[in-house]
Amino acid sequence: MKSCLIAAIAVALASTAVAAPVLAPPPELGPDVQPFVHIPAGKTAIQHLRIIDGTGSAPIEDATLLIDGAKIAAVLPAGSAIPAGYRTLDGTGETAMPGIVGMHNHLYYLQRPNLDAAGHFEQPVIIPQMTFSAPRLYLANGVTTMRTTGSVEPYTDLALKREIDAGHLVGPHLDVTGPYLEGPGAFFIQNHQITSPGDARKEVAFWADQGVNSFKAYMHLTRAELGAAIDEAHKHHLKLTGHLCSVTYPEAVALGIDNLEHGFFVNTQLDPGKQPDKCSDGTGTPTLLKMTPGSPEANALIKLLVDHHVAVTSTLPVFAQGVPLHEPLQARQMDVLSPEAKEAYLFSRNLVASRAGTQRGNEFTQAYKNDLGLERQFVAAGGLLMGGPDPTGNGGVIPGFGDQREIELLVEAGFSPVEAIKIGTLNGATYLGLADRIGSIAPGKDADLFIVKGNPAATITDIENVIVVFKDGVGYDSAKLLKSVRGRFGEY
Repeated sequence: MKSCLIAAIAVALASTAVAAPVLAPPPELGPDVQPFVHIPAGKTAIQHLRIIDGTGSAPIEDATLLIDGAKIAAVLPAGSAIPAGYRTLDGTGETAMPGIVGMHNHLYYLQRPNLDAAGHFEQPVIIPQMTFSAPRLYLANGVTTMRTTGSVEPYTDLALKREIDAGHLVGPHLDVTGPYLEGPGAFFIQNHQITSPGDARKEVAFWADQGVNSFKAYMHLTRAELGAAIDEAHKHHLKLTGHLCSVTYPEAVALGIDNLEHGFFVNTQLDPGKQPDKCSDGTGTPTLLKMTPGSPEANALIKLLVDHHVAVTSTLPVFAQGVPLHEPLQARQMDVLSPEAKEAYLFSRNLVASRAGTQRGNEFTQAYKNDLGLERQFVAAGGLLMGGPDPTGNGGVIPGFGDQREIELLVEAGFSPVEAIKIGTLNGATYLGLADRIGSIAPGKDADLFIVKGNPAATITDIENVIVVFKDGVGYDSAKLLKSVRGRFGEY
């Protein structure tokens, strides 16, 4: 009886462990952060500003945005008097948008040892942290809140969050995801392998106690292991997402998963030869080729997702890199890569380009088009679609730049610019339960937003022209942040 009572108390205590909040109180900024501050916290009025508020509504033209400390005080129509005590700035020709809420972001860079132009490399694949460069790149490009969506060094990520929250380091607000929950078959060597449902529960319980904000399941878990992980995460009031393969989307929905990553690319339910609890050889591409938008299979799956309130994270940038001759080569991105990372990226880029017109290239291009249509159909059916770039080991998908590219590619998918911006901002905040504070520009909300030159509502690529990024009412200089990491991403 006594042992049962002790066990019950232990379970109760474990289930009440609380992670550090994603949005920490605004800190006093330390000496390593101050050099990047362009507009200090205080009372700031920006006149003649176009505002895309993140709700999907038409832009507000010639507005005045009032920022008071860490909060948005007001959005005033043209010609309004500015209250006393505000410093006044001119925003003519500029647009303000909510800070991007990146929902599939990372703080590492996957490296393939001795990669050559033919795509060959040696084992083991390793994943070093980009704890210095990635946070600066995210913030510089308008990302004010991000989910790590799978950690390789979770203690490092938790420490980084602590240092950012304390004002000691510069970077966005972090939702720290625990280590990848993965079974045998992980392609990078640092991954712990889950061996049973009990092991999955222990892993989740341990990292919940360490203070992570969320969890991510990976490709080689069994249904029993995934179900155990979901159940344990929910006991701790935390959500679990998944980049799946051995478990199909319908199976994951039945187990109670909260979120599915990579749009519709990694659903294996129609893959030939798919065995229960085993990752298929096609890893989802055959299913995507068969599941055309509007087909009975697509209709049934989307209804299932919507009925069970399962969110989907679109990660178009990483897949667009696999479409031959699709993605632009931008100097602004190449400038931040280390020489070795740049060389590896150009090898990969040329290899993909060589597939243009081949069966492999054509099939992937069609799969990509199908995913665009399925993401549109999912939203039209009432599904919650979020955005993130998945910046892993492809130098064309870089923190911050990739988040902007995700929004641009959502426009390519058929969403209007303001709809795409909502997916990249307010939808992520909604999933995180933070829509009352971030994700849109409105009085009383946190002053997490960024300002660009131009009009992304008319030309979505103007989202790239970042001038200043406000986080907790402090305006950070985008150009200085980018300069500080030039040539470093891929190194540290």
